[in-house]
Amino acid sequence: MRRMAAALSVILATLVSGCATRPYQGELAAVAEHPYAVGSGDRLRIIVFGQDSLSNSYSVDASGQISMPLIGLVPVNGMTTEQIQRAVESRLRSGFLREPRVSCEVEAYRPFFILGEVTNAGQYPYVNGMTVQTAVAIAGGYTPRAAQAWARMTRVIDGRQVIGDVDMTYPVQPGDTIQIRERFF
Repeated sequence: MRRMAAALSVILATLVSGCATRPYQGELAAVAEHPYAVGSGDRLRIIVFGQDSLSNSYSVDASGQISMPLIGLVPVNGMTTEQIQRAVESRLRSGFLREPRVSCEVEAYRPFFILGEVTNAGQYPYVNGMTVQTAVAIAGGYTPRAAQAWARMTRVIDGRQVIGDVDMTYPVQPGDTIQIRERFF
């Protein structure tokens, strides 16, 4: 009888501890600290040093490109700002400028989306350093039925939609969709 009680308590403890936290799942775990990839809806500030006519803010269009004077359309979707900087320098070097020096930074990020058991679901502007908990606060907090320990996150990684469960400290990126689920009891 004692063995059965001990075994039952071990099983029960395992089950309860498994419900306490929800670790990052799959590919979302690998990209928690991944460098930011530019996407449609972002606005970039590109400075070509010594060339004021080329230095400007450029919006990434729906096809993931920016349009710059002299060099035309530049595909930037999924690239980091450093990769964009090198791509613009390379294009300018091929027939326009001898040694172009380019700086690129994200001037305005695309929004994130939050839905489910929050007071004001919707689309909100992204702020650097956001976590799921910060996003919930921006959306007005939880409803009384909300599961407050974890959320369902949808993120586009390398052109594919990846969905996983994350805890409230997981970093949010522009374009993410966060769903706060209803708790079971």
